[in-house]
Amino acid sequence: MEFEEESAVLVNIADMALLFGRVLLSLLFLEEGIELASNLDTALEAMARLGVTAPIAIATIALQLGAGLAIAFGLMTRLAALGLGLFCLLTAMLFHTNFASHNELLHFEKDLAISGGMFALIVAGAGKLSLDMLIRRHWNTRLVA
Repeated sequence: MEFEEESAVLVNIADMALLFGRVLLSLLFLEEGIELASNLDTALEAMARLGVTAPIAIATIALQLGAGLAIAFGLMTRLAALGLGLFCLLTAMLFHTNFASHNELLHFEKDLAISGGMFALIVAGAGKLSLDMLIRRHWNTRLVA
């Protein structure tokens, strides 16, 4: 009886907020990853002008798509959030440092803010409305049975 009570899924406002936040955070990376992958030659040329080699550019696109999907679905959420959080910090520090330009300063601050959201997601996890929780519940049920 106790196990049944503990395993009951009770969705609360925090879980809904985590789901909503995960989806919003992931949209940016999914849209950008799809755009870059759809125009790969142009993307590689543009990144080369910034000093980014083709293998790093392709890894960046894969990170945006893979980690973006992982966060949206709540699968390996903490790891995906760590990858994208570090990616945003590096992007801010390497590509948005011309603070004389208000636009560059704004991009720097946005990258820092997104990174902060990712680091908060590392601490909070994906919540109950996630594949992480579904997998955890499945394995817990199998271990008990």
